[in-house]
Amino acid sequence: MNSCFFKNSLLALLVILSLPAVAAAQDRESRIRVSCVGNSITYGMRLDDREHECYPARLQEMLGDRYEVGNFGKSGATLLRHGHRPYFDQVEFRQAMDFAGDIVVIHLGVNDTDPRNWPHYRDEFVGDYLALIDSLRSVNPNARFIIARMTPIGSGHPRFISGTKVWHGQIQAAIETVARASGAELIDFYEPLYHSPWLFPDEIHPDAEGASILAEIVYRGITGRYGGLQVSGMYSDNMVLPRERAFPIRGIADTGEKVTVKVGGSVYQAVADNRGRWEVTVGPFKAGRGGELRIETQKRSLVFADVAFGDIWLCSGQSNMEFEVRESSDARPTADSDLRLYDMKCRWRTDNVVWPASVLDSVNRLQYFKDTEWVPATEDAIRRFSAVGYAFGAMLRDSLNIPIGLICNAVGGSPAESWIDRECIETRYPELLKDWTNNDLIMPWVRGRAQKNLEARPEKGDGYSTVPIRHPYEPCYLFEAGVLPLDHYPITGVIWYQGESNAERLEIHEQLFPLLIDSWREYFGGEIPFYYVQLSSLERSCWPVFRDSQRRLLNCRPGLGMAVTSDLGDPVDVHYREKRPVGERLALQALAKYYGHDVTADGPLALDAVPGKKEVVVRFSSADGMYPTEGGPLKGFEVQDARDGLFHAVVARVDGETVRLDCRYIDEPVAVRYAWEPFTRANLVNSAGLPASTFRIVITK
Repeated sequence: MNSCFFKNSLLALLVILSLPAVAAAQDRESRIRVSCVGNSITYGMRLDDREHECYPARLQEMLGDRYEVGNFGKSGATLLRHGHRPYFDQVEFRQAMDFAGDIVVIHLGVNDTDPRNWPHYRDEFVGDYLALIDSLRSVNPNARFIIARMTPIGSGHPRFISGTKVWHGQIQAAIETVARASGAELIDFYEPLYHSPWLFPDEIHPDAEGASILAEIVYRGITGRYGGLQVSGMYSDNMVLPRERAFPIRGIADTGEKVTVKVGGSVYQAVADNRGRWEVTVGPFKAGRGGELRIETQKRSLVFADVAFGDIWLCSGQSNMEFEVRESSDARPTADSDLRLYDMKCRWRTDNVVWPASVLDSVNRLQYFKDTEWVPATEDAIRRFSAVGYAFGAMLRDSLNIPIGLICNAVGGSPAESWIDRECIETRYPELLKDWTNNDLIMPWVRGRAQKNLEARPEKGDGYSTVPIRHPYEPCYLFEAGVLPLDHYPITGVIWYQGESNAERLEIHEQLFPLLIDSWREYFGGEIPFYYVQLSSLERSCWPVFRDSQRRLLNCRPGLGMAVTSDLGDPVDVHYREKRPVGERLALQALAKYYGHDVTADGPLALDAVPGKKEVVVRFSSADGMYPTEGGPLKGFEVQDARDGLFHAVVARVDGETVRLDCRYIDEPVAVRYAWEPFTRANLVNSAGLPASTFRIVITK
């Protein structure tokens, strides 16, 4: 064999052997490179199997072989160049430059909330972020940049109250500025995780499930695949939409998809953005029913039949709002196709039992309410609906002759704090979130019942990221599980029956109640009317002072109304069965104060008390035709004597729009109170038969 033939054969063999490597190199060169730039959250800190569980690794699995994902996360890194660990100075930054990603995903800013950083260098943040983008673009001028709003920082973080929460919000706003200034696409790592604090076992780093959610967000941002056309579960046949005002219809679609909405004889169009969101503003439409809502893309069509246009009221609170028509003693259920019900029933009652692990896992994931849809008010549907809510809606239907929609999401035993959104509590009352099942700000009964239901949860320790910690009574929980699913539905107003689970902490409730109203008005938009029930009569010693507190809360915000029920109730049963008057009194509030009807909505409300000769005169509003019920003497008035500090029962009589109290046996009258018994027999009403509110007022000199 000659040497030339041998050399040629060897060369051919080497070429053949090198072909796979060349093909692999060419294949790698053709793949789309995705740079994941960030801090420890990108790196995968605290994950049990970081290499496979961090979000860039999960993103690689989702994107497949056409992409090459690089993880350039650096624990503790700051965006700020003058921060305590600038990303610019790290080897990961140089590696990201060498990688020269075709798509660059950036998640930085969390560590900039450190007091060493943001208070000193906040004005440099936007400029430093733009410089980072310019640097990474310099090695690949055609790179696509996607920047993320930061992941949440939990309320248990040691610096949360001292500044981290506020600074985190300021940095979020700065990141949005960077997106606008640079032309980068903005994705959101915050909102999808914010309502799942249990995914953050150390208050900062998401667990494996949280990292998978981040990967899904980035995957959708890159590909624009959001599962096609989708709308909220609030949309169904028989729904009620607002009358005589414009309102939004929104949903999800794949990025760039054109969405067509047809309703009320009009056509509207929108295009889904890079986060899959689309929205159109429709209306106004006249009151009526029998309409159709059609929402379409090229690939999917959603059609909802027998749509009504009218007013929508949310019926919420705890068990006395949840109390069903079939349990009441005075309901008059009458089928009405113009009354529509959206009844949110809880999957598990908060009875005095231990919940199994399967329940705890579902509750953790905010899966507390059963799926439901809009239905016409048949007699069967009415019997299973809120008795207070039904009486309210039936009276509105009778008075207004328009379609009425009622949404009910009440939960027995729930405290006010569970219905307030997380942002509001974190910003204005963060102490409520600290170890809430042992927190004295929360009523003992509430904490005790939650502890019982959660008794089967694992102890803290290995795998703590999966330990169930959530409960319907937890601050924020019912807002997240029961209000967020309403998806900003364009409600008309709220009726509210709650307070039993806050009555022992009235000073705290006086702070919570305005927060609740503010958070709901912020969520639903505008100064929606909010009408609530003052607690009834029951042999619980703290109830008179709580009823008086509820009276005073009427002035805490505009647009409020209160239905007095102290003439109702049962001495020993918090769930009295006469619910129709409660709903009708709430309806009077709406008819008078929202719809402008000439009806009396309030019972007598004390304005002031002034001394006379051996008497005290109490003036009232809504005092037309005041009289004592049952034809007997006035009951329930007491006057405090400064000499002994005690309240003494006095003889009282109606005089026009005042009540005169006989004080001949009171040496030095200083205050008046009325209906100051837990189960009261006080009997002052006005010409509409509406009872006077419990009150305690100081006598003015």
